[in-house]
Formats: sequence, C-alpha cells, structure tokens
Amino acid sequence: PLERIHPLALKAAQAARCAGDQGKFWEMHARLFSKQRELEPWSAHAQAVGVDETRFGRCMEDESVQKRIRANVEGAVQAGVSSTPTFLLAKSTEDGLRVVRRLRGAAPYSMFKSEIEAVLAEVGR
Repeated sequence: PLERIHPLALKAAQAARCAGDQGKFWEMHARLFSKQRELEPWSAHAQAVGVDETRFGRCMEDESVQKRIRANVEGAVQAGVSSTPTFLLAKSTEDGLRVVRRLRGAAPYSMFKSEIEAVLAEVGR
C-alpha cells in the first residue's frame, strides 16, 4: 500500500486481507479499486462482497494485521521492489529463492515471455 499516495491505502490492504481470510480477497480487491473515492465505511464493502461482517470488523481492528502488511512491504523493499507493478522472477536455491530478474511497470506479454524463457534457459544450464 502506497500511503503517501492514498491515505487509506493501508486500511484498504487490511480490508482485502480480512476479506481474504474468508475467501473473498479478489472480490474485495476489485470492489475497493472500483470505489477508491468511497472507501469508508469498510463494513459496506464487507457486506457487498458477502463476508461475515462481525469477523471482518474484528480483523479490521486487529493491529497485528497492519503489522503483517507493513512487514510484507519491508520484505518487498528488501527484494528491490520500488514501484508498482513489479514482478520478480526467481529460482530455487538451497537457501530459498534468489531473484534473478525484476520487471518493473506494465509490459506486454511478449516481454514477460522472453524474460521467463531467458530465466528458464539459465536454470537449464
């Protein structure tokens, strides 16, 4: 969430995560993007996507959810993510994943295809 661009971005990320806990992440994600100027009250979105509003409300009040989101942001920064969208192509190593390409910005399918093919060729060696 880019809070410097949108003051409710963190809460919107939290709403998506809370809806996701009930299997409705993408429904909430789509709704929030379509209603960016009408984000509050959050309960209206919960009702619209069909999640349990009481459970959703408890999740929205849970500060640990925001802490996990902030930790994810920090992990993205450490991985070299500096813009949205950013796509990371990685390969498996004994120590976990190693990022081998960062693709920044919207790009055509052909660019993704060629980058993925290049990574696969390298891994095959």
